[in-house]
Amino acid sequence: MSEPSTHPRLAIGMQWLNPLPRSRWRWVFSVTFASIMAFFPTAVWAAQRIFFFIGPLEFSVQIDALEAFAERGAIDDELQFYLNRADAESQAAFREALTRQFAIDPLKLTRFFNTPLGEDILTRMGQGINLPSGGNGKYAIRAALTAAAFEPEGLTILNVLSAFPTDIRLNTQNLVSGVKELERAIAVTEQMFDRVAQLSSVAASRERSVNFSTLPDLRQPGDFGVVRETWKLTDPQRDRQFRVLLYKPERWRAGNTPVVVFSHGLASNPEDLTEHGAHLASYGYLVAIPQHPASDTEQLLDVLAGYDNKIFPASEFIDRPRDVSYVLDELERRNVSEFGGRLDLENVGVVGHSFGGYTVLALAGAQIDFDRLQATCGESRSWNVSLLLQCRALQLPRKTYSFRDRRVAAAIAVNPVNSNIFGSQGLAEVSIPVMLAGGSLDPATPAIYEQLRSFPWLGSAEKYLILAEGQAHVDFSRLDAGFSRTLNSFSQITLPSPDLLNTYGNAMLLAFFQVYVAENSEFLPYLQSSYASYLSQNPFGLFLIDESQVDTLIHLLVEAELFESD
Repeated sequence: MSEPSTHPRLAIGMQWLNPLPRSRWRWVFSVTFASIMAFFPTAVWAAQRIFFFIGPLEFSVQIDALEAFAERGAIDDELQFYLNRADAESQAAFREALTRQFAIDPLKLTRFFNTPLGEDILTRMGQGINLPSGGNGKYAIRAALTAAAFEPEGLTILNVLSAFPTDIRLNTQNLVSGVKELERAIAVTEQMFDRVAQLSSVAASRERSVNFSTLPDLRQPGDFGVVRETWKLTDPQRDRQFRVLLYKPERWRAGNTPVVVFSHGLASNPEDLTEHGAHLASYGYLVAIPQHPASDTEQLLDVLAGYDNKIFPASEFIDRPRDVSYVLDELERRNVSEFGGRLDLENVGVVGHSFGGYTVLALAGAQIDFDRLQATCGESRSWNVSLLLQCRALQLPRKTYSFRDRRVAAAIAVNPVNSNIFGSQGLAEVSIPVMLAGGSLDPATPAIYEQLRSFPWLGSAEKYLILAEGQAHVDFSRLDAGFSRTLNSFSQITLPSPDLLNTYGNAMLLAFFQVYVAENSEFLPYLQSSYASYLSQNPFGLFLIDESQVDTLIHLLVEAELFESD
């Protein structure tokens, strides 16, 4: 790295950067510009300069200088002022970042950011990327992103900068605090996963030794066979039509048949849960997976095609749990005629992913805490992306909602959206057995915000927390080719195979429901920390803790400034 400049302006600038570790200030510089990329009408005027401020001092750089640097590696005197402390490797990385192509459909991009959820994202971005007057730059950001996405070479940071309709004023304080908060979130996530891994290991060492290789392998399909059906239901009271995927065993188990209902995530569909539904059915379960029609894949496609402007209406916070209850009502109506009365509908299990995690926790008794949500949503700049979804609930009429369905006996919430919409008071209302599951690479419902700190708040006496290293909220192999190419371009991202995560999920789902829905205590050993260790395949470990480790977990969360109690 070159020696620091003695220029007085640069010296003052370095004093502002000193609080960051020396190895990270270069990244902050890059992220400041890269923030423009995060998320469109064509620009009439083009940005000439980017302005930013360090205390009372104003600095700027010409867009043309960045273009020359990105395209030819040329560094003029002005740009040298900013890059003279960066080594050759860092300069090359910054140059590559400016021209990295992102394959994004410009029409879909525009339509998404014209939705209320999209505008929320733009508003938060605009707190750091301002107009020359200092006002929120959300509409200019949208204009620039749209124009850049229409360029023949695709969307790049450099194209966005060039297409910005005004000069750009960076709110340096907000941007740097945002980068610091992101760094902190990443560091705390790594730290907490290490701590939970240690807790799980200690718990395993104290458990009765079990040779799991001699027990039935819950990762493998059962021997009951699987039959799939599709129902089309209409709830006349809500005028709501939706389909239900039904997985049932080819032959029935002796006695009552346990029932499990799944709830898919936002912009997802029942088919995304086929693997887990079929697995439970092969063990003799009746599994129902309803479509949530206003917050599913079809709704998102309507938005991207320009037929709607809402990713989901706020009423979905009400309709989703009612969809599940209506499915249970329908199963009761058909139990005798179609299932010989064998369905156990008094002890039902529910599973939900993401928005579906909210759904099943609501069915388990969690209640919306509007006061907490209002206080949290305000001007939050948290990296908890799911907060954007949770804040939409503020559009609901303010009253006490109770979605508790007494037929639900146990719940599993995977990457659930929950911490702020329910909070400690709302989750304390949950008293049935619950399993929360989270992943170390989840950018949508980060584990440190949405699972780790929520776990102690659950009022359940029997509760389990499962954490999977490398789990990233969704199966990226199912995403469109453009996004997959973009993801693959980041060589530092390593994800476990979907098959591995599915085997983790299948085993833990089955173990939990065999104990708490089928009421078979012989499966309790599978709910030990040692079983999670047995399943683990490095480097993508699986860790399990239960209510006996809650006090220790709270202590760790308090140390990390993540825990609060009302």
